[in-house]
Amino acid sequence: MPARNRWRPLFFRGVDLVSGNCLRLLQSGTEFFPALVAAIDAAQHEVHLETYIFNTDPSAEAVQAALIRAAQRGVRVRLLIDGVGSRQLPTAWRDALSAAGVRVLVYRPIIAGWLSNPRNLRRLHRKLAVIDARIAVIGGMNLIDDFEPVRFAQPRLDFSVEVQGPLLARIHASVRHLWQLVALTQLRTGEQAHWAEPSWPTDGHVRAAFVVRDNFAHRREIERAYLAALALARDEIILASAYFLPGHRFRQLLRRAAARGVRVQLLVQGHTDHPFYQSASRALYRDLLAAGVEIYEYRTSELHAKAAVIDRHWATVGSSNLDPFSLLVAREANIVVEDAGFASTLEQRLQQAIGQAIPLDAADWQRRPRLQRMLSWLAYGLIRLMVGIAGFGRWA
Repeated sequence: MPARNRWRPLFFRGVDLVSGNCLRLLQSGTEFFPALVAAIDAAQHEVHLETYIFNTDPSAEAVQAALIRAAQRGVRVRLLIDGVGSRQLPTAWRDALSAAGVRVLVYRPIIAGWLSNPRNLRRLHRKLAVIDARIAVIGGMNLIDDFEPVRFAQPRLDFSVEVQGPLLARIHASVRHLWQLVALTQLRTGEQAHWAEPSWPTDGHVRAAFVVRDNFAHRREIERAYLAALALARDEIILASAYFLPGHRFRQLLRRAAARGVRVQLLVQGHTDHPFYQSASRALYRDLLAAGVEIYEYRTSELHAKAAVIDRHWATVGSSNLDPFSLLVAREANIVVEDAGFASTLEQRLQQAIGQAIPLDAADWQRRPRLQRMLSWLAYGLIRLMVGIAGFGRWA
């Protein structure tokens, strides 16, 4: 069966591939920040930016300065930040943005006792910029320098995608809808009007889909995209996930793929900012390794990527990890691509990272000290319990 026909089952609700796009893969801040700042500096009508983390460092400050320059020359600039991820953004930074004319909204501002309320797990985890409704940047990179908060020798490993083409219509509609929804819930009715009309060049050739996860009409679209692609895999699956804790169905498809001869490579964190979460993830490794799944821990720097390549033809990059937070709770956005050229470029970057990672040996992993194994299963059990208490029992 031709490759394109084989991927037609992905045409379910929410994953409708659109032809005619131009895509450029951006790796880490060295490629992401210059591309984002250049796009903002070239804006003539409108800039819309969504981020989970807006840090205070030179890389983030360059973006802040570009937003201010755009607003000062008359461009409509909208900034949507998360109330938890960006809770440490200084008031002085927000005041400077507002004084220049940047419209700033906070998604679900934190309240007292927010850590004990499961509803506060519903965060804006999307990382997305749309400029003049003509160019978009979507992926996993927050507005934080590659070497913050921990200064590893190598930059943080993460990816975004610069998008031009007819897919902009859907991306722009999504950011417009979310902005208006947040504005409405915060009684900011003056934020509803004045949006640019999408436009794009027509010389692209890449088929791609914009896939979101929310708590309304698109609760499972990103997960379904992964599951469908895993079920169709014939030769190769490469997954990179900063936080890897998928549900039973996902793990079952990985084991089945390995059993039918598909090479399955999983790139996970070696260094982590959430040791408890990493310990829970490691509880899953034994069965996957025993099934033939190759697992590599990336210790060269921080792994923050959320990306996959399957059969050198299907690929995805975005904000969604393979864990219950991303797949069941947060607002996420991924781009799904059906293109051998793009998939090849992403695969080369992922294989380079795998070459720098530490492979886990199945036999050695089973011989880990009993205390380590017990702690991993305890962490996994506690996360299952928390997910169930929060009302997301389907994952558990």
